[in-house]
Amino acid sequence: MKIIKISAIWCGACLITNKVWNQLQKNYDFEAVELDYDIDEEEVEKYSPGNILPVFLFYKNDNEVARLSGEVSYKELEEMYLKVGE
Repeated sequence: MKIIKISAIWCGACLITNKVWNQLQKNYDFEAVELDYDIDEEEVEKYSPGNILPVFLFYKNDNEVARLSGEVSYKELEEMYLKVGE
């Protein structure tokens, strides 16, 4: 399982979700990739993140299986992680 987090330093919701993102990484074993919306612009475009940040992209066998956008709670992030499988 790989989760890609797309965020920006100017994004308030991104700053708020940093804590839940870090907690998920501590509690579960998955490949975590973090991209900055502005700095990694070329790479970010490949994922079509839209206008709501942060975006969490869940990948299994190199295929996107789920996506969460905006400010999410730890429970929401964990539930999606468990739903799409480890």
